[in-house]
Amino acid sequence: MSFSVSAGEFFVILGPNGAGKTSLLKVLSGLQNAQSGSVSVKDKNISEYRRRKLSQIIAMVPQHIEVGFPFTVADTVIMGRTPHLGILGMEGKNDFNIAEEAMKFTDVAYLSERKLFQLSGGELQRVIIARAICQQPEIILLDEPTTALDPAHQLKIMDLMEKFRREHGTTIIMVSHDLNLASMYGHRLLLLKEGRVVKTGDPRSVLNKELLEESYGCRMLVDESPLGHVARVTPIPDKYQNNSL
Repeated sequence: MSFSVSAGEFFVILGPNGAGKTSLLKVLSGLQNAQSGSVSVKDKNISEYRRRKLSQIIAMVPQHIEVGFPFTVADTVIMGRTPHLGILGMEGKNDFNIAEEAMKFTDVAYLSERKLFQLSGGELQRVIIARAICQQPEIILLDEPTTALDPAHQLKIMDLMEKFRREHGTTIIMVSHDLNLASMYGHRLLLLKEGRVVKTGDPRSVLNKELLEESYGCRMLVDESPLGHVARVTPIPDKYQNNSL
């Protein structure tokens, strides 16, 4: 595969289970080496970066969040400053101010002393995003950040990322299963199937009925959302297969 993402772009990676979305995100983050070819970040091969420097540029929000230690929200968010700390690894006033601003931005400041295991799914997701924002990265990678969240929390997460992108010029690269969220927020989409690029382009060109049906293996209805100028995708269950759509 071959593609590029522009600075400040909201780029969404789509595809069925097993398409290679999470593996691709790990390669883009430098957590996993590509079997062949190369990845360039800011016109420099990713393998040439030291891990510390790369962590100042890229922040990762994983799909599964392990809560193995009784860290507080404040403890977790300040960890985002690690790539920027000096030799002694001690946070200063400026680091704590940045962490405080990140918590305010994601609306978790009131939870600062709460333990991670005491949080709801939506709260925990916002805390992990606050940690990523605290890194002050140029690129944020998100692996299915809205999975298992209700519609209100899905929109809250997406609106947060769009606001941060708009205010700071941060590049957002997100893996998602939600075709309609991708349609509403993505500037460009990349559709994967079996590790290969099916299509890259604006939401209307990628969210094409024939391409989606071939990639996902089910019938799809693609029309215009009532919001206007946004493609809406509806998978068609077997019970409706006889309807002429």
